[in-house]
Amino acid sequence: MSLPAVPPSETTASGHLKNQFGTFGGVFTPSILTILGVIMFMRSGFVTGQAGLGSAMLILVIATSITFLTGLSISAVSTNTEIKGGGAYFLISRSLGPEFGGAIGLALFFAQALAVPFYILGFVEALAITFPAAQEHFTGIGLATIAVLFVINYVGASWAIKTQYVVLTILVLSIGAFLIGGILDFDPDVARANWASAYTEGNSFWVVFAIFFPAVTGIDAGVNMSGDLKEPERSIPRGTLAAIGVGFLVYLFNIIVSGGSTSRANLIGDPFGSLLAQAGPAAFLVTAGVFAATISSAIGSLLGAPRILQALARDDIFPGLGYFAKGTEQGDEPRRGLWLSFGMGILVLILAGAGGDALNAVAVVLTMFFLFAYGMTNAAAFIEQFSRNPSFRPRFRFFHWSTALIGGVGCLVAAFLINALAALISLILVAGIFLFISRRVLQNTFGDARRGFYYERVRANLAKLATFEKHPKNWRPTSLVLSGNPHTRETLTTYALWLGSGRGITTMVNVLEGDLYERLDERAQAREELEAYVHDNELQAYVDVVVSPSFKEGLSMLLQAQSIGPIKPNMVVSGWPSRPRDYVGFAHQLHMTHELGMSQVILVDRGLPSNPGRIDIWWRGEQNGSLMVVLAYLLSHNFLWNRARIRLITMLDPGETRDEAAAQLAALLDAARLEADYEVLPRGDFATQLPLVSADADLVMLGFRPPADEHAEAFHSAYSGFLKDLPTTMLICSTGDVDLMS
Repeated sequence: MSLPAVPPSETTASGHLKNQFGTFGGVFTPSILTILGVIMFMRSGFVTGQAGLGSAMLILVIATSITFLTGLSISAVSTNTEIKGGGAYFLISRSLGPEFGGAIGLALFFAQALAVPFYILGFVEALAITFPAAQEHFTGIGLATIAVLFVINYVGASWAIKTQYVVLTILVLSIGAFLIGGILDFDPDVARANWASAYTEGNSFWVVFAIFFPAVTGIDAGVNMSGDLKEPERSIPRGTLAAIGVGFLVYLFNIIVSGGSTSRANLIGDPFGSLLAQAGPAAFLVTAGVFAATISSAIGSLLGAPRILQALARDDIFPGLGYFAKGTEQGDEPRRGLWLSFGMGILVLILAGAGGDALNAVAVVLTMFFLFAYGMTNAAAFIEQFSRNPSFRPRFRFFHWSTALIGGVGCLVAAFLINALAALISLILVAGIFLFISRRVLQNTFGDARRGFYYERVRANLAKLATFEKHPKNWRPTSLVLSGNPHTRETLTTYALWLGSGRGITTMVNVLEGDLYERLDERAQAREELEAYVHDNELQAYVDVVVSPSFKEGLSMLLQAQSIGPIKPNMVVSGWPSRPRDYVGFAHQLHMTHELGMSQVILVDRGLPSNPGRIDIWWRGEQNGSLMVVLAYLLSHNFLWNRARIRLITMLDPGETRDEAAAQLAALLDAARLEADYEVLPRGDFATQLPLVSADADLVMLGFRPPADEHAEAFHSAYSGFLKDLPTTMLICSTGDVDLMS
């Protein structure tokens, strides 16, 4: 076999000499050697014997389909962006962001690190079968093996790749030996006898699938070399898909010839011995092949795990990993991560003991890790294309978002069918890592596809929302808060957000008076201050700043133009001016807001309550009353107000009895499906009774109507008198678009 030369290195921006492997050496060789590894020699016959020829081929098709669809996703994402080190972690993090990338990257690191002792266990098991005397030294041989592999990898990736070329030659001869022998011994009667399933106790289709699935997970070995490739955008798709295709054909032929040339008992009881028997005089090649395949797979995993860890460390995803970011000057080799992987491998080998069940158990663990990693890779590709991001323009054309969706769902379903408990535990661990990362304030962003995905969903939902007519039943507070500098109006902004109660949309606005071009810098600074206020106080609010020759014109622009398609402000929240400079101007503001179809909440600031117990609503009819009750209801769902009682207060009308008024309020609350108290006051002077009844409340709600120009000063004077001895109060004017009975 003519082997390609190991290419030279190039100098990276950081000053390290980067390896420049090609498609064959950098992707195909490590991938195919991992695919045609320990499962091929030590467990493929077991799978065929347990599942039968028919189900074994079905297992192969399902498993390969998952990796093939994942290969398409990898090819699409890898040809759409500049690829650096980290393999699948890099692809996921640059598409779904650091949270998803970090969670899966850590799982991938552990998967690759655990794969090293897994393959070494397979090697030692094969050695013990060939030379029974080795069984007594099972653990010692495993430890010696990992030490030798560590030295090979420590010297550098180029030496590891050279070693794999030799291994590939041996592997090809070995596979040829047992396939040719199996074809010569093929017996249709044996094939018919082995066609149906015959699971032994403790085994089933999905148990056997879990044992077999690591056979097709080798594509990560090539992808993980992304930082060492000369042209990763070309090598990854070609090498990955070629390895998947070749691996599928080899396993398919092996299942067919093994199932047609070997008895079921031998396939289940001695799968490796069955291959030796198939090879006949060339059995020594099979022995050499299993040794070579398991060792090469371990080399590939030992190459990949430290590179994933190095990429995680360089992205500063997890605190404390910075130590592993450093690479060597020649080749940028992640030797610190290699030491950690070496230590983890030693620990697993010591704990695993001698082969058998240990190999199967580790296989199930690896299956879970790889299935979730593959699922997230498919999710990355799905979101990239489904969001229709203009930046997603992969050079690889044989891809559609539906293939990524099917591949991702297939990974998740397969994980739970194999072992629901193990899948659930793995999912919880990945979710926990995700939450941990998401709570960290990351300094780096990757321009990932999540924004595009959310944008596309919002765009589609807005278009759909525009087709629905407004209905009082669907009313939600979409508030425009005249916050100005929010640091001086904390009570106003806090109440505005409480009223939203997580069910509406709140936008905090600041109107600057003056010339736009002269105040552009001030506008930018004011916006930054608003955004910082929202961020620092963890508020669910948006911000906007406008510059206008006057406050009146600026407010007019906001009220008319502020919208996101069909979502327009329906409520303006502002403060009560204790001494307005222009009473008529204030009245115009109230009129303009009302005429534009927006309800109004004017907050009279008396401070924030520490332990609120009661909200008083002065009921004068449903026009303003419905909105007051709904806002009180929303406020009561805030954690600070959840024990507060709502009290409706009304004064008797002329000729009305107390019992009649009480019955009306009771019927109103019943029809509105609300729990609240009510109180009926005798007819009298409103200004006198108001402070007597509500001075000890935590919040008072009063209705108002915008005054005419000639009554503007009297309006302000009257309400200032009402409010003098009250706690924090909301003056509410409704446009009537809220129906308490909806």
